[in-house]
Amino acid sequence: MKLPRIPAEPSEGGKIPEGDLEMIDRLQRETFQYFVGEANPANGLIRDATRADSPSSIAVVGLGMTALAVGAERGFLPREEAAQRVAAALSFFYASPQGREADSTGYRGFYYHFLDMKTGRRTWESELSTMDTALLVAGALSAAQYFDRDDLTEAKIRKTADALYRRVDWNWALNRRATLSQGWRPETGFLSYRYQGYSEALLLYLLALGSPTHPIPLESYAAWASTYSWKKVYGIEYLYAGPLFIHQLPQAWIDLREVQDDFMRKYQLDYFQNTRRATLIHQEYAVRNPKGFAHYSRACWGITASDGPGPATLMIDGVERDFFGYCGRGAPFGPDDGTISPWAVVTSLPFAPERVSDTLRHFIHEIKLKDRQIYGLEASFNPTFPDKTKHEEGWVSPWILGLNEGPIVLMIENARNDFVWSLMRGCRYIADGLRKAGFRGGWL
Repeated sequence: MKLPRIPAEPSEGGKIPEGDLEMIDRLQRETFQYFVGEANPANGLIRDATRADSPSSIAVVGLGMTALAVGAERGFLPREEAAQRVAAALSFFYASPQGREADSTGYRGFYYHFLDMKTGRRTWESELSTMDTALLVAGALSAAQYFDRDDLTEAKIRKTADALYRRVDWNWALNRRATLSQGWRPETGFLSYRYQGYSEALLLYLLALGSPTHPIPLESYAAWASTYSWKKVYGIEYLYAGPLFIHQLPQAWIDLREVQDDFMRKYQLDYFQNTRRATLIHQEYAVRNPKGFAHYSRACWGITASDGPGPATLMIDGVERDFFGYCGRGAPFGPDDGTISPWAVVTSLPFAPERVSDTLRHFIHEIKLKDRQIYGLEASFNPTFPDKTKHEEGWVSPWILGLNEGPIVLMIENARNDFVWSLMRGCRYIADGLRKAGFRGGWL
């Protein structure tokens, strides 16, 4: 069933403009190198960021496993090398210590958010993260779908990925409540935070529902969805979430075109179209520019969770402005301090390619946000913050973050040929999770 489109808007999705393919291909290839250059090939762990002391992020490892499949398919590195790197990561996680000890790697099938790059043990006193474990599992399952040949390494990938997923005790993470906890610490137990409102946790809930061993009850998804917020902004109605990455991240893996759960059926929409609407709202917010930043425009937008130049409060051209460090920036309701994240624009490619291409040309050719980086685009920048020591565009993040790089590689490939989506359409666990959540239609 074809769903209604936004009135007076171009058709949903579409293809990358032919004239921009070379630019986008090069960006994808350069970005992919993060998952080779910032990895420990002995255990498959990948740095959270390019900081010298950065630990591994399990979310980045998950994105990296899918990126390695993309890289093998695109010829960025030999398939055999990609398979060996994925197998090393999966073998490490499966064999790593699982227990209540504070220096273990995980517990109950979940893993700590940050791990030491060499030992793989918990670092930064991080939480046992339900969402980041879901990202790790999504990467493992996608790798299992791609590496399907009859040889020892690829067979090991499939077997180990399946075992990792089956070991996760999603039901335990409910902690006797209806919705999933965001995490757990051995020192204090479960975190007090649960997911409220639409978020990237859509992926978490689908994986938890689809589990063949420790599934959460169907009522848990309904309880979470009951906290959604429907809004009308600039004449466009949509399921609201402020940062762009929330709309994008689950769809880096899962094809949500023309499949609907109960919430979306009520509004005759799907999550893909909803993300397009969010993208249009973000661009329109930059055009209207309510906070008066000099650099915001139709060709300069992209607000999401990102590093920033703060914390600081400064008087800029007679206006007192608050600047933040790392935070979940969003539009149109903030927080917003003028920090733009180019990666959030690239990952909008499947949803609004005609809007993204113009902005990418601006970032790459006009304000030169790729000239200094070996891994593609700068992570974030803020021309309003008075720091032009490294770039004429003002403050630029000193690091590249793996959590930004992965979605770029995956979403470019989805925009080009549905590659990751087609892999995951073949994963029975994803299909089971979608059906249990009430999704119907489309490829299901």
